[in-house]
Amino acid sequence: MTHTEATIRSLTSQADYLACVDLQYETWGKGFADCVPPAVLQISSKVGGVTAGAFDASGKMLGFVFGLAGWKDGQRCHWSHMLAVRQEARDRGIGRALKAFQRQELLDRDIGAMYWTYDPLVARNAHLNLQKLGAQVVEYVRDMYGGDEASITDSIIGSDRFVVRWDLNAGAGGGSASPKTTTEATADAPLVLAQDEAAGSQPATIDWPGDHPVVRVEIPTDIQALKLVLPDVARRWRVTTRRVFRSYLALGYRVAGFHTDAESQRCFYYLVSHPKDRDG
Repeated sequence: MTHTEATIRSLTSQADYLACVDLQYETWGKGFADCVPPAVLQISSKVGGVTAGAFDASGKMLGFVFGLAGWKDGQRCHWSHMLAVRQEARDRGIGRALKAFQRQELLDRDIGAMYWTYDPLVARNAHLNLQKLGAQVVEYVRDMYGGDEASITDSIIGSDRFVVRWDLNAGAGGGSASPKTTTEATADAPLVLAQDEAAGSQPATIDWPGDHPVVRVEIPTDIQALKLVLPDVARRWRVTTRRVFRSYLALGYRVAGFHTDAESQRCFYYLVSHPKDRDG
């Protein structure tokens, strides 16, 4: 598969696997305890896994995706464990191209569902996963990969994650409301968590209208930058969003979309309750 700036292909050589390991350390830190070694990258592809990279014209790896084959609820599925793109190559569609390659590989094997996790506070990933790909949030897990700050990505605020499911037969964007539809349908939805700019970007909860059909939850535009500048504030965002998401999911709401306001750059999740949950 060819991207405008890269060639997407399966990893096939020792040099490929070593480049993937190097990019893992570059992304998650030299002390990254959960690095997937070359042998596992190679073996997994022989038993149904997908390990692919994006390479520029010189052969440099710009990004990679890695996942494992498995079963869930009696159905064949795929767990996408890692996706990373070099910092200088981000926001160019490479991550989306890697997911498209992964999706086609799985469809060719008659696998219709893919699962993975992402940090609910990382706006870039929320935009890709929910709005661009159309994945559905199915679970919120507290400290999924431990709370001991094993990597630079999770340092300070722990490793809370959304688990998402992507219906591969629906195609990119097929499983979620489009940004336009989501925004128009929920423009007046009440905010239950918002940024208090007067208090130094602190998260501020608002009255929680548990019976409202749609609510909005704000997250920081750049949680990684906030961790570096205001770590205590970043921790408060984790604790507060954890409470809000878990509370609303327990009430029967689902995460229906994500939107970044073009003018203010503020970022919002949209949570929608199911009619039967509202009506009892």
